[in-house]
Amino acid sequence: MMIPRRITDIFFAWLFRVFSFTGAVALGAIVIFIFVQGVEPFLFPTTQNLRLVVERIDRVTVNGRVYENQHEFIELPWDTKTIIVEFENRDGSGNLEDCTLVFNLAPTKNYRTTLLLPIETGNGTITHPDAYTSSVNYPGAMAGLSQRIHIILPEPAYNVFSFLTGMDWLPTDGKVYGILPMILGSVFVCLGALLIGVPIALLCAVFMSEFLPDKLASIFRGGVELLAGIPSVVYGFFGLMVIVPFIRTTFRIPSGSSLLAAVLVLSVMILPTIIVVSEKCLKAVPRSRREASLAVGASKMQTSFHVVLPHAKSGVLAAIILGFSRAVGETMAVILVAGNSPQLITSPLQSVRTLTATIALEMGYAAERHANMLFSVGVVLLIMIFILNGLVLALRRGDEDG
Repeated sequence: MMIPRRITDIFFAWLFRVFSFTGAVALGAIVIFIFVQGVEPFLFPTTQNLRLVVERIDRVTVNGRVYENQHEFIELPWDTKTIIVEFENRDGSGNLEDCTLVFNLAPTKNYRTTLLLPIETGNGTITHPDAYTSSVNYPGAMAGLSQRIHIILPEPAYNVFSFLTGMDWLPTDGKVYGILPMILGSVFVCLGALLIGVPIALLCAVFMSEFLPDKLASIFRGGVELLAGIPSVVYGFFGLMVIVPFIRTTFRIPSGSSLLAAVLVLSVMILPTIIVVSEKCLKAVPRSRREASLAVGASKMQTSFHVVLPHAKSGVLAAIILGFSRAVGETMAVILVAGNSPQLITSPLQSVRTLTATIALEMGYAAERHANMLFSVGVVLLIMIFILNGLVLALRRGDEDG
């Protein structure tokens, strides 16, 4: 029994709607999740409490309250001014002695508090692993049995201006998150790749579309499409083994991992995308345009660059957008050849780090504020892409209207 065509049409129409709606909702949910995680560090502190962590202490008294076998955070109000920790410590001779540790703090507002020095530690030694953590170590009967107490202060909401214009990126030490060098690094790498890659790609597309016979052009087209399918890590490995040593030897610098190496690798990577799309757009130009130009005495070269290429300008611009998108989002190849130093550069031979490289390098071990800041880096990257694509699409729409 055959199903009526009208029923199948309705079924597939609704099926396409469901899949389209599901895809749009999933994409929107991902974007919203990234924005929420990225905005959180600028609106809220990491926690609303002071936190204590004890190691190898079975029984501890904090401000008069006893905790036994505590393996989680001991949380206290953020505006606490004095924290008194009492416990027993076994010294090098094996004798138990009562120890008292006193932290004095100066809370201000908005979950901002400062640990005052000096700290009464008794026979303990104090270290400061980062800007918001202080650790006190008490020696035990054996080196592996030392007792430790850590106080972790809440990190207040981070300043957006300091984030966007800061020069230092110290997530595990000073808790400083400045991404201006990485923003400029991403911009320099992408613009450099476009500056080198776009002219070469357009010349190749014009050559394949206007000057090569169809059979030979199809062979070249297949080779270019094959290049587009090569994984980015292969391009990065090629750059690491060939381009980086070449730059190091040619310019006599200690390391060839630099902005120039990243630009050269990315310029090669974006060639297939721009060539394939541009060549198809040039092929779509009506033959009558070419014949009219040739009829008035123009050469084939003049026709290609003054008639065919301007007529396909919108499609070529779209190809450049796709190439730029790949350059902005590229991660692995850039990590391998750029050097990954978050610094302002004054020469293309210096090491550089991009926004995408920062996320890939640090997300594996980031936690709490550090992880949220990496989401904020992703938000900045998305905004950069949205703004650029919006500007280019607006120019394209204006050209089409004209």
